[in-house]
Amino acid sequence: MSKKETAVTFLKLAGTGQVKEAFDKFTTPDFIHHNQYFQGSREALQKAMEDDHQTSPNKSIEVKHSYQDADTVITHSLVVKQDMEIAVVHIFRFRSDKIIELWDLGQPIAKDSPNENGLF
Repeated sequence: MSKKETAVTFLKLAGTGQVKEAFDKFTTPDFIHHNQYFQGSREALQKAMEDDHQTSPNKSIEVKHSYQDADTVITHSLVVKQDMEIAVVHIFRFRSDKIIELWDLGQPIAKDSPNENGLF
């Protein structure tokens, strides 16, 4: 599996509630992340994602674009929740075939945006 395929599979598993499986299969034990709302450890992000799935599960996640440069993969995705749609960019850093570091940046999609090009 390529790094791009790994990143997309990780997102699809984690984004549909299979968080433990995603982390067990695709992240290193010393994985870190940069989401400003949670402590930076693997365990903290895994728990936050599990809790979010319980309280506000995603209806879907669709990776629209993915790019790879050496050990870095960037994805641009549409996340659909019950009450909103979100454009999300994830940046994955790999060590060998596992994710060791993750950044995520999200923007709710405005229904009345004046930009005719949209976020995708």
